[in-house]
Amino acid sequence: MTKGYWIARARIHDPEGYNKYLAANGAAFRKYGARFLIRNGKYEAPAGEAWPRNVVAVFEDYDTALACFRSPEYQHAIAERGDSADVDVLIVEGYEGPQPEDA
Repeated sequence: MTKGYWIARARIHDPEGYNKYLAANGAAFRKYGARFLIRNGKYEAPAGEAWPRNVVAVFEDYDTALACFRSPEYQHAIAERGDSADVDVLIVEGYEGPQPEDA
């Protein structure tokens, strides 16, 4: 079974308001077994638009990643965030097919 991933990026306008979201989102991430692979580390954008905060989280599978986003716990975290940030979230199914070294 392939993993599910959240790919998120944010522009924070109100750090105090965004901290409310950070305090609330852990309940959903714990419940759905999320693990952070990327959480606001150094970055470079050689193509496209850079956002100042970048996150990639992994879940057991795609359905679990969707369930986490749609959960009451995460919806509460979104409400806590309010208008403190612009946020994009993609939920993507992982890939287990051939890799370049297999060619």
